[in-house]
Amino acid sequence: MTQSIPSSMAGAIACLAAIPVFAQTPADVSLTRFDCASSAPPADIGRFSDTMAYEGKKLQLTASCYLIHHADHYMIWDTGYPAAGATATGPTVKVTLIEQLAQLKIKPEQIEYVGISHYHGDHTGQAASFPQATLLIGQGDWDVLKGPTPSGTTNAAPLKHWLSGEGKSEPVAKDKDVFGDGTVVMLDMPGHTPGHHSLLVKLKDKGNVLLTGDQAHFHENYDSNGVPTFNFNRADTLASFDRFKQIAKNLNATVIIQHDPRDIDKLPAFPAAAK
Repeated sequence: MTQSIPSSMAGAIACLAAIPVFAQTPADVSLTRFDCASSAPPADIGRFSDTMAYEGKKLQLTASCYLIHHADHYMIWDTGYPAAGATATGPTVKVTLIEQLAQLKIKPEQIEYVGISHYHGDHTGQAASFPQATLLIGQGDWDVLKGPTPSGTTNAAPLKHWLSGEGKSEPVAKDKDVFGDGTVVMLDMPGHTPGHHSLLVKLKDKGNVLLTGDQAHFHENYDSNGVPTFNFNRADTLASFDRFKQIAKNLNATVIIQHDPRDIDKLPAFPAAAK
């Protein structure tokens, strides 16, 4: 005689069956830092404080880009300055993202996502090297770039492929769980620009890593919640600092300030990756 399963148990079994596999076994993830900086001398940092905290001071800054390898997927986070020889009015780089990827035996067409923390030229410079990728960018920044009068601090040219509709884009309004398993999350941190985002990467061995974007540019500004004179919104910047630091504390995360060379050693030297 066949016994029927109680309805309560049947419901529980159905719920368990509906849980995606990734909720139980997140994919292996690795994080590699690329050098996307120019060899510029120490810069005047006075403009990085709207309370005049750094008048007359200089500091060496860098620019970092990152490769996230998630199972069989690849994502680039920020694309640095343009390549040398590109049409650009500011600094350029001599060793490109494409060349650094080649050292890892990764082809440009293998990059599935290009995540941009915000629309400034030192973060968008080499995006056009990955036209097949889906562009992930904050909704607020996307709206400015698509608007009739983009801000003078934007660098829309490298993103023309997506802005014209030729490439696949996904404006991100809030947070975005990029791969759907919680291991790589774009975090809504407006203030520096309207749609500015930071990135959380969860690694099995190293633990949680937070990439700032330009939430802060160097340690002193991070520690003091400093607001650059050119930020879009002061109140939003301060609210984002509070959220970012609470996340860092709650997750016991390693914070990497992308423009501060003192944070370079927090990840293995290229071509090695943190896992």
